[in-house]
Amino acid sequence: MIRVRSKVVLLVAPHVVGLEVLPNNKVFKHISAIPAIFPSIHDIKPNLLILDYDYLVQDIEKILRRLRANIAYKNIRICCYKNKWHSKVDPFLKTLGVDHIFYAEDMQDEVTRKSAFDAIGNVIMDGTFFNLLKPVH
Repeated sequence: MIRVRSKVVLLVAPHVVGLEVLPNNKVFKHISAIPAIFPSIHDIKPNLLILDYDYLVQDIEKILRRLRANIAYKNIRICCYKNKWHSKVDPFLKTLGVDHIFYAEDMQDEVTRKSAFDAIGNVIMDGTFFNLLKPVH
């Protein structure tokens, strides 16, 4: 689950996956058409741009170069969502100006961690944990 804390967010992906919109998001726009990226940027002026790498793999380099070459886009943070880490692609994306890369496996790990903490919390609230800590007389 990605928690977005920017006020104006633009997501470029075929569908919204694993994104939690927080109350401080004033504008959240999702587009799936590649030609609509830059008109949408001009419309809503996002603080954060989230790109689905697997969806935009053919056009990602061109998009990132255009974003970083234009001074008008300098305040936009760029994040990419990918299925898995790649030793050559990920550093290249960072070089092109991507601020952060999210991976599908990271989101699954977070769900597992959260359920583990819930299970521990349930054991503690159940009282079985405290019964084990009682001194034996």
